[in-house]
Amino acid sequence: MLSWIGANIGSILICLVLLAVVALILRSLLRQKKQGESSCGCGCAHCAMQGACHSGAKPQAKGRA
Repeated sequence: MLSWIGANIGSILICLVLLAVVALILRSLLRQKKQGESSCGCGCAHCAMQGACHSGAKPQAKGRA
């Protein structure tokens, strides 16, 4: 077991670093979602999915001007 760990220590360390980076990214995305921010970093004014993205948004009435 120790010889396997010794032979693969570089790969193990790289995997741990990548796992930490992914965890930090997910944490950041979850914090943004809880604060109601967009995950893309820009506003929703020109987004094609503007009405479907946020559950609190009211749908726009069609046909009446």
